Amino acid sequence: MATLTDAPPPLAPPAPKKPPRRRGRWTPYLLLLPGLAWLLVFFALPMVYQASTSVQTGSLEQGYEVTWHFATYWDALTEYYPQFLRSVLYAGSATILCLLLGYPLAYLIAFRAGRWRNLIMILVIAPFFTSFLIRTLAWKTILADGGPVVGALNSLHVLDVTSWLGMTAGDRVLATPLAVVCGLTYNFLPFMILPLYTSLERIDGRLHEAAGDLYAKPITTFRKVTFPLSMPGVVSGTLLTFIPAAGDYVNADLLGSTDTRMIGNVIQSQFLRILDYPTAAALSFILMFAILVMVSLYIRKSGTEDLV
Repeated sequence: MATLTDAPPPLAPPAPKKPPRRRGRWTPYLLLLPGLAWLLVFFALPMVYQASTSVQTGSLEQGYEVTWHFATYWDALTEYYPQFLRSVLYAGSATILCLLLGYPLAYLIAFRAGRWRNLIMILVIAPFFTSFLIRTLAWKTILADGGPVVGALNSLHVLDVTSWLGMTAGDRVLATPLAVVCGLTYNFLPFMILPLYTSLERIDGRLHEAAGDLYAKPITTFRKVTFPLSMPGVVSGTLLTFIPAAGDYVNADLLGSTDTRMIGNVIQSQFLRILDYPTAAALSFILMFAILVMVSLYIRKSGTEDLV
């Protein structure tokens, strides 16, 4: 009993230790500063400047002054809406063609290329090794009047169909909508293939085997498994193709005519030739807003935000 009563009282629990001070908590933010500064200087500030330019009035000789003249937007839209519609039509046509041409090739690279995969990938990105301008000028030779391509299309009576659709003019392909769409398709096709290939490569091959074990036909496997899982690549590829194609002016300038001018040609002319800076800035913002609306609706409709 004496031993039990004389026992020392139990030790008090130790005081909780303070959590160690996290080192480098500001490091991620410091690493972001160069990128944020770049976006601020070369993107945000020019956007603000162009926004102020779009509501100015005046002339190049007398100078421009901010008068909050928002009627410039309405005037620009009502005067150049045919070029806006033409840009959407050409860019949409080129995007669909890129998808139809690029998906089979991306599928081939991802699942069937084998040891030839790297070589095919190099051939896909090979156009990037040359200038955008040179690639577009090459199509003037390819689609030249009396050339082998035009001759083959004419012998197959393809030009009769395209002329009836308003895409060509008789036996001539250059300076027609078809030439512009062909140039857009060629120049932006790699932007479709690369996201599609990346998305298809991520698909687990065991899913295809499981579909085969369930007696699914190849077309059913593609429709139920492959294509739904590749939707992030489809969405990314179509956006990367449509957005730059809608604002492009090089293809329409070199391969088209005055009847095939896109809104990019109008903006370029307003900035560099007519020198009507408020109208050019207003057209740029209208184009940007229209593309943002279409892209938002497209992403929402596609049901995926997991972009590659």
